[in-house]
Amino acid sequence: MRHIILAGLFATLSATLPAASAFARQEQPVEAQHYSVETTAIGTLLDDPAAAAILERVVPTVYASDMFRTMGRPNTLRTASQYEADLTETKMQELQAEFDKIPAAAPSGE
Repeated sequence: MRHIILAGLFATLSATLPAASAFARQEQPVEAQHYSVETTAIGTLLDDPAAAAILERVVPTVYASDMFRTMGRPNTLRTASQYEADLTETKMQELQAEFDKIPAAAPSGE
């Protein structure tokens, strides 16, 4: 009899623990993700109006370049800095500081 009671108790606990665990995960604060000059594709930045506005303000000549806006899309800003003289290390640091102020947009699949 005692084994049946213990089995029932364990079954009840094991059924409620996953739900409690999921609830605990939901309650934890989610740290906002930010864009990176090192890892974020230029196309992703251009598709986010807030990030595109930063590019337009900080590096307007680069932003206005058709080549940057088309062929540059799969590259990162770090990669593009090899080809774009206006993407200096100072500008890269300024861009990163600005990107750190805005959350990255969620991927369109979510």
